[in-house]
Amino acid sequence: MRKTHKNARLLEILAVEDNPADIRFMNEVFKEGRLANRVTAMQDGDSALRYLRGEGEFSGAVKPDLVLLDLNLPGKDGRKVLEEIRRDPLLSALPVIILTTSSAVEDVSHAYDLRADAYLVKPVNLEQLLKAAISLNSASLALVKEPPPRKARTTRKEAR
Repeated sequence: MRKTHKNARLLEILAVEDNPADIRFMNEVFKEGRLANRVTAMQDGDSALRYLRGEGEFSGAVKPDLVLLDLNLPGKDGRKVLEEIRRDPLLSALPVIILTTSSAVEDVSHAYDLRADAYLVKPVNLEQLLKAAISLNSASLALVKEPPPRKARTTRKEAR
C-alpha cells in the first residue's frame, strides 16, 4: 500500500459527463489507481462552463487541475465547451482529456484542433485513463501536487 506524502493535496478533477454510471466508473478508476483526488461532476456543458468560471451558484468553486470532457452532452456539447475553455485566458491552460464514445476521425481531429490534451474512447480501462492523466504531467499536472514554496525565514543572525 502506497502512502501519500504529508504535503500532498487532492487533485481536483471536473468530469463533464451526463451518464451517472460513467461518473461512478471514473471515481473507481482514480480510487484503484490510488490517486488522491476529488471528482466534481457536471451533467451538461453550460453548467461546466459556469463552474469553471465561478459564476452564479458556483461562485468560489475550486478550479480543477484536470477536466474530463464528454463530447455528447445535453445543451452545449463538449466541442463547444472545449472551444470556450481554450478561448478564455483564465481557463485556456487547463488540461482537458476528451472521454467519449465517438471514435470518428472527424471528432478526434476536431478535438485536437481545439487543443485537447488527450482523446480516449469509451469504454476506457483503468490503465488508459491513468496513463493519459500521468502523461499530462508535462502540462503542469502532477498526481501529487506540492504546496507553494514557503517564504524563506530569516534567522536572527541574518537579520543583524
